[in-house]
Amino acid sequence: MRTGRRSSTLDYRYYYYPAMTAVCIGLVDTAYLALLHYRNYTDISYSSFCALTRAMNCDTVAQSPWSVLWGVPVALWGLFGYLLYALLLASVREPDPERMRLWNLLLLLGVAFSAASLYFGTISEIEIHSFCLFCILSYIVSFTLLFYPWIIRRRFDCGPIMRGTVEAIASIRRHRLTRVALPLIAAAFVAVRLFIPHYWLYTFPDPTDEGITTGITDNGHPWIGAKHPELVIEEFTDYQCFQCYKAHYMLRRLIAQYPDRIRLVHYQYPLDNEFNSIVVPSPFHVGSGKMALLAIYASLRGKFWQANDALFKLGRDKKTFNTKMLAKATGLSAGELAMAVQDRGNLVYRLLLRDIRKGMKLGITGTPTFVVHGKVYSGSIPPNILQPVLDK
Repeated sequence: MRTGRRSSTLDYRYYYYPAMTAVCIGLVDTAYLALLHYRNYTDISYSSFCALTRAMNCDTVAQSPWSVLWGVPVALWGLFGYLLYALLLASVREPDPERMRLWNLLLLLGVAFSAASLYFGTISEIEIHSFCLFCILSYIVSFTLLFYPWIIRRRFDCGPIMRGTVEAIASIRRHRLTRVALPLIAAAFVAVRLFIPHYWLYTFPDPTDEGITTGITDNGHPWIGAKHPELVIEEFTDYQCFQCYKAHYMLRRLIAQYPDRIRLVHYQYPLDNEFNSIVVPSPFHVGSGKMALLAIYASLRGKFWQANDALFKLGRDKKTFNTKMLAKATGLSAGELAMAVQDRGNLVYRLLLRDIRKGMKLGITGTPTFVVHGKVYSGSIPPNILQPVLDK
C-alpha cells in the first residue's frame, strides 16, 4: 500500500487516468474550436457541420464578439489552459507524497475553468442566444477537471489547500518537466497574444458595380447581374447574419465574373422577432428588421445596392444602428432614412412583410436561403447548380 492512501479507496490509477482522458478531450475540443473560429472568418464558403439550428449553432457563437477575449480567441485560451493542466497532471502520474501537493493547484485550475464555463454559458444564453456543441463539451470537461482534484484530495493525502498549493508551486521548480515546459507554454501564449493576426476583424473588399446592370423585378425586388440571365438566384438574407455577409460577397464576386449569365434577386428576411415573430418567437438579431426597412426605402430611391453593402458591414461589425452612417454611404439624408422606419403602416413596412410572408410560404426558417429553379437551398447553393453556367 502506498503512503498516504486509505485502504477503502480505489487504486490511484482509477482516478488519474479518467482525469488525463478528460484533459486530452479538452485539448482536442479546443483545438477544433480554434480551427472553426479561424475558418468562420477566413473561408467565405465555410459552414460547420454543427451549425444545426438558431439555438444550437457553433458558427453563431464563433462569429459573436464574445469569441475573442483580450485579443486572443477564447478557444486558444482554453487550449493553453488545458495544456497547463495536462502538464501538471503528467507530473503527478505516481502518487508520490511531494508531487501529490500538485492536486491543490489542479483543483484551483478546475475552479477557474468551471467559473469560465459558467460565464460563457451565461453569455451564450443572454447575449448570443445560441449555444455551441463543442463549447458545451468543453464545459463538461472543465467541471470534470474540477471533480477529480476534489475527489482525489478527499481520498488521498494532498495536504491543506493553502499550504499544499504553496508547496506545489515550490515543487514545480524542482521538477525538470515542469521547470522547462511551463516557461515554454507561457512564452508560446505571449507570442500568440502579440503576433496572431486579427483575422476576426477582416472585412471583404467592397464589391464593384461598375459595368454591371441593376434593376427592379416586375414585383418590385432589386436585382443585379444579367439582363437576360441563364441562372436566377433569389436570396433571402438578414443583415445581422454573418453567413449572409459572407454569402453576399461571394455572390457579388460571382456576378462580377459572370455579369451576362447570372442574376441575383434580393429578398429581405430579418430573423428579428419584432417583425418575424412566427419564425422567431424570442429575441434574436434585434434591429435587423429596421435595417431591412432602410434597405427597402433605399431601393425605392434607387440606392439599394449601396445601402445593401453598407448594412451588411454594419451588421458584420455589430455596430450600433446609425442612420447617419447609412446616409453617408447612400447619399440619402439621415432624416428621411429615420422617417422610413417610424411609420408601421407605410409602403416600406408593407413591402417587408410581403418578403417575410413569401419566405414563410417557402418554409424558410434560417438565413441565408436561396431559391434556384423553384427549389429552396438553405445555407449555400450546391456547386452542381452553378457549375453548368460557369463552365460555358
